[in-house]
Amino acid sequence: MRKIFLLIFITHLAFAQQEKILVSDLTKIKQVVSINASPDGKKVVYSLKTSEANADKPFEFDYQTHLFLIDLADANNHKTLTRGKESASQPVFAPDGKSIAFVRTVKEKSQIFIMPLDGGEAWQLTNSKYGAGSPAFSPDGKKVLFSSGVSFAELYKDSLLNPSKAGPKWSMEKPGFAKNEFLVKDKNVKANPDGDLAQIRAYLDKDVEDKKAKVINRLNFHGEASVEPELRFSHVYVVDVKENAVEKPLTGGFWSYNGAQWTPDGKKIILTKGKDETEHPDREQEIVVISMDADGKNAKVIASEDGKSFGGVAISPDGKRLAMIMNSPNLLSFGQLCVANVDGSGRQLVDFDRVPSGMTWAHDNNAVYFTAASNGGFPVFKLDANTRKIERLSDYDSGISGFDLTGTQIIFAKNDIKTLYELHLADLKMQNARKISSINEDWLKGKKLSYPEKRSYKNSLGQQVDYWIMKPTFAEPGKKYPLVLQLHGGPTAMWGPGETSMWHEFQYFCAQGYGVVYPNPRGSGGYGKDFQFANYRDWGTGPQEDALAACTDAAKEAWVDTARQVITGGSYAGYLTAWIISHDNRFKAAFAQRGVYDLTTFMGEANAWRLTPNYFGLPWEDDKVTKIHENSPYSYVSKINTPFLIKHGESDLRTGVSQSEMMFRSLKYLGRDVEYVRMPGATHELSRSGNVRQRIDRILRIYEFFERFVSTPK
Repeated sequence: MRKIFLLIFITHLAFAQQEKILVSDLTKIKQVVSINASPDGKKVVYSLKTSEANADKPFEFDYQTHLFLIDLADANNHKTLTRGKESASQPVFAPDGKSIAFVRTVKEKSQIFIMPLDGGEAWQLTNSKYGAGSPAFSPDGKKVLFSSGVSFAELYKDSLLNPSKAGPKWSMEKPGFAKNEFLVKDKNVKANPDGDLAQIRAYLDKDVEDKKAKVINRLNFHGEASVEPELRFSHVYVVDVKENAVEKPLTGGFWSYNGAQWTPDGKKIILTKGKDETEHPDREQEIVVISMDADGKNAKVIASEDGKSFGGVAISPDGKRLAMIMNSPNLLSFGQLCVANVDGSGRQLVDFDRVPSGMTWAHDNNAVYFTAASNGGFPVFKLDANTRKIERLSDYDSGISGFDLTGTQIIFAKNDIKTLYELHLADLKMQNARKISSINEDWLKGKKLSYPEKRSYKNSLGQQVDYWIMKPTFAEPGKKYPLVLQLHGGPTAMWGPGETSMWHEFQYFCAQGYGVVYPNPRGSGGYGKDFQFANYRDWGTGPQEDALAACTDAAKEAWVDTARQVITGGSYAGYLTAWIISHDNRFKAAFAQRGVYDLTTFMGEANAWRLTPNYFGLPWEDDKVTKIHENSPYSYVSKINTPFLIKHGESDLRTGVSQSEMMFRSLKYLGRDVEYVRMPGATHELSRSGNVRQRIDRILRIYEFFERFVSTPK
């Protein structure tokens, strides 16, 4: 009897381990959004984003972000700091480690709260009419810096941000007016559509105020989800850490200031702004680093270079050095790591052929830690600030999505195929790591997963192209399965086993009986500047070569049914999907999402429009040089015969919905097999941070469409 029971138990256990990834598992994934260690290195606060079922709306979910505290003396014990429907984010420790500042929404405006960690209630610090975010304690803990977003109209009327009541130094480019004279209004003029010219102008202004019209004179008038004719500016404030304190602006004028942080002695604030205050903000792409006194006075530029933009500034704990990233705007950009003295002198470039992010100084002032997309992974690197040598501390097969230093240890969120956003502690070499969380571990325990196999090949440029092949999760010997080629966007994105945004989709398709192959074709980030720039004026032919080479190799696997191959991708990869099916007929079906199909119209309808001039040139220039027409998939629309599903978010202004409308209508006119799906309210970020129900719809819609053409014979 005991043997029978044991056999039943083992059989039950094996069956439990065979559960497949479901589409609804998307709602179970919890994401670590930020990690912050206390100054004394004894505590850590992290924010966790979850999808919570909406009790009043079936099938709907709400995103919530809440804060958790770890006492590293008992690192496996995580204390919940916030809860409920109101999210909390952007936590930072006070210098004494006894409280935190964080951001929460109050009456549709973000505000900063202070929470004592000894058990007291959180209390509201700011009551900013513009909202408040990005809190930063002064070194003595008595003040908090924060930023606010202010519209042009609000700024123009604000006596503190614009004490002169004057307009900007730059022209608002309103035709027919000398500079900005139209801003001066006669308050005695009444709006009258039948009145004189002044009264008609007052009437038209009232229409704008009442949202009956949008008047656009700016270059960058697209937001992510709506047309934004009015500029917004980011300004920096300071407030005493006490109840009912009044915030004071440290910056002003018609320009934005970002990344404000205190120097360790509390005497200075370092931040970034546009270089030329006489240039319209939409045109000024050069960003400089400035230093100012703690009261906002005596601002001076400490890092500037013609044709360059600076950001990602990190100050060493002793206040003597800066680490920062330098880019080249209006060109194909590739961030370069720099180290300088705190006054900006002695700036030196570091020889590193990847793009750093999240730079954090070690407590001993001798090293800078950062992450960088690299070779399919997102490792942590360590820069020796004295020798400027860089050491990679973690592997290429995983992704570190956030980290901080405690002084003697590093705490980080690790991602790979079997680990999603789990927190780990390790020494400063990232050795002797131990997991200290079970954020996604419990629900993943019963799931059978597909593990990618890395391969590479050398393309016609002599470059190594990496790609990964995933076998159907429940593949049976001797059976054949469809293969989906998954392409990434950007075009400078990079995929690999540690990339989290596609983890669920890849696993879902493998669980549904598909194999998956995903490449990093030329133009991808993470492989150095030359590789990233290898698709200059060539978004189609070259990347197609690399993507199809990966697909061809994957199709040689014994389990692949070569007659049932499909292809999908979003954003730039929507472009590449359309390009490939207009030049290659191997795929039984294709799905392109939020794509770009005509580079000329893309220039006019999207907030990512600069990709056209940066990669190709301008539409009115010689097309023999720019190759804009030659590189537009829409130019080859008549050659598309593959059954095609096209999707776009109706509020997606990063690529623009007319891109997909043109492609769909043309294919429909030609009588091709094409279907078009519009997602109401969805932006370009639908698949990553959009409405959960629509995210599930998107995945199911891909699967259902592919099944029409490649369903397994019964």
